[in-house]
Amino acid sequence: MALTKTVIAERIQNKLNFSRTETYDILEEFLEIIKSTIADGEDIMISGFGKFCVNEKKVRKGRNPATNEEMTLPARRVVTFKCSGKLRDMIND
Repeated sequence: MALTKTVIAERIQNKLNFSRTETYDILEEFLEIIKSTIADGEDIMISGFGKFCVNEKKVRKGRNPATNEEMTLPARRVVTFKCSGKLRDMIND
């Protein structure tokens, strides 16, 4: 089962005793900060958790596997995540 935004908000609410509205507002603002930072092409590093990196992909040749037709794939940005050593150790324990 995936961890949803609702479950995260509920856990924060229970742990910090914030109201439901306050918790959702804080979580939404946090996610907006992350989204706008990534959209601006900046990396995000959260100590003890990991780093979200924005990488530039160049224009490249490709082909449609269904029709075998060659095409040019446009340049784009992708987001990758590399977990911290602490998180990796926690996952592998």
